[in-house]
Amino acid sequence: MLNKIILGVNSKGQQIGIEPKMANRHGLIAGATGTGKTVTLQILAEQFSSMGVPVFTADVKGDLSGLCVAGNDHPKIQERVEKIKLENFEFRGYPSTFWDLYGKKGLPIRATVSEVGPVLLARILDLNSAQTDVVHMAFKFADDEGLLLLDIKDLREILKNMSENAKEIKNDYGNIAKVTVGAIQRKLITLQEAGGDHFFNEPGLDLNHLMQCDFSGNGVINILDARELMNDRRLYGSFLLWLLSELFENLEEVGDPEKPKMVFFFDEAHLLFDDAPKALIEKIEMVVRLIRSKGVGVYFVTQNPMDIPEDILGQLGNRIQHSLRAFTAKDQKDVKAAAGTFRPNPDINTEETITNLKTGEALVSTLNLDGAPQMVEQTLICPPKSQMGPIEDEKRKELISRSPLNGIYSKQLDRHSAFEELKKRQEEKMKENMEVEKKAFKEKKSVGRPRQSFGEAFTKSVLRSVGSSLGRSLIRGILGSLKK
Repeated sequence: MLNKIILGVNSKGQQIGIEPKMANRHGLIAGATGTGKTVTLQILAEQFSSMGVPVFTADVKGDLSGLCVAGNDHPKIQERVEKIKLENFEFRGYPSTFWDLYGKKGLPIRATVSEVGPVLLARILDLNSAQTDVVHMAFKFADDEGLLLLDIKDLREILKNMSENAKEIKNDYGNIAKVTVGAIQRKLITLQEAGGDHFFNEPGLDLNHLMQCDFSGNGVINILDARELMNDRRLYGSFLLWLLSELFENLEEVGDPEKPKMVFFFDEAHLLFDDAPKALIEKIEMVVRLIRSKGVGVYFVTQNPMDIPEDILGQLGNRIQHSLRAFTAKDQKDVKAAAGTFRPNPDINTEETITNLKTGEALVSTLNLDGAPQMVEQTLICPPKSQMGPIEDEKRKELISRSPLNGIYSKQLDRHSAFEELKKRQEEKMKENMEVEKKAFKEKKSVGRPRQSFGEAFTKSVLRSVGSSLGRSLIRGILGSLKK
């Protein structure tokens, strides 16, 4: 097992790397397109795996699928191996599991609507303030009564029921305008048609399946094929935030372990923050700050470090900066700001060097064991041991079919949930109401208190029966995801 993650060598031939004990202090991989960010991510994933640390990474171009097979020899690779003085360098593949929200290029990842929660769902749907409030009301109603929101049709049925019985539930949940509900329903239909039913469903993802090692003790690298998912960038960003919040809410505190329990890579990290409201960014900052105590290291991968909000950027202790372009005044300002995030090295003009780095070179600053940042070093990055570039589709299909998790996630479930429960109770109350009407018709006059309207009876029946039959009130975390 590795005792240090080697990133490369500086100009003096000294190896530069990350101390495992500091790896959960998070990190940044930044640089313009084509400067080597993907290869840097690849060698980090390889070495974390060799150290027995499971990895999760999104693969936005398909290139990272090569992690599962051995790389090919090349004179330039051998030249770099010798220059960096890498001992016992052998090409190899790493244990990998492929995932895909749509179930086409990997095992399907699913989560229930209730697990994702109202905060991230509102972001996925791009709701305005009034619409977001109504979604929160719907989740509150469902959570209070233990009414299961598993898929999109469950939420649509809840909204429909609340709209129809708005007067009866106004005192408990506030005003619900039909026009607002209608707008949300239309966006939910659009989400369904775009493939949302593939993700919002069961069986839900078991986090333990992302935190496994193989029989040799290598951490499994979980690769999310995000090529199709990138067509819906809000869903991409919100999904990764949901997964991070799930890890945060459900993992035990471990303090400062000798190595991370898991490492999480956010590629195209700017999509997490584009157009995000300040309140959401503050919650993300809190999760990133606190999750390291759960043993999870978070590494943001983006073109420009200025894509990351300042409060979050300040938490990223291990920094790898590939070349940036400086064609415009804004570019030059960003280069200066990026240079200012490093601890200065008297032998390096950081600002000038950032624009002159070659492909496969980076400015690197990592943390000492005492938590202090090391001086920035111009570093020649290691070559990967696995294949650079994608594997063939047939190889991918073979690995997916052989996965021990295939039998667990291959079939979609459709349990009895809010949609079925509300439909069932509506039918029961309709029958009951018809019996009451028949009886009243036969009577010459009413006796006692006025009879309940159908809406009142139905709503009260749901409030009484659903809660008692389906269980407890549910608890939500920082980002609104469900605590288990």
